[in-house]
Amino acid sequence: MDRRTSRILIERLNRDAERISAHFGLRYKSITAERANVKSRYGSCCEDGEIKIRLRHAVTGKPLKYSSLVNTLCHELAHLRYFHHGERFKSFYLQILEFARAQRIYRPGRPAEGAAVRSPSRLPAPDEPRPQGPVQLALF
Repeated sequence: MDRRTSRILIERLNRDAERISAHFGLRYKSITAERANVKSRYGSCCEDGEIKIRLRHAVTGKPLKYSSLVNTLCHELAHLRYFHHGERFKSFYLQILEFARAQRIYRPGRPAEGAAVRSPSRLPAPDEPRPQGPVQLALF
């Protein structure tokens, strides 16, 4: 990944973090890219509000999907309120993730830009409830 791609991803994450944090009354110091040699975590949050997010796949070095980056961002933003992984943290993290989804910031399952896409045979209606838990996708 080149520096320009990293800069663009971090700028986009910062814009999205501003929207999310404003909604939840959160304050962070900065969002930066994690060092390239960090392979053991997707992100980190310091008590001073400094957030680091790994932008690259640990093995291939290719950029991670933006939805994965946003998921990590939401996780780290939740740590600004709860600096642990207890039940209150998990609940708040899910609230943040759902807000990001409603704002169309978090869109899991979207293919990478430029990837070939096969349209599903049936798209759910906008007001149709989403299934809870894992869903088996029909691939063929």
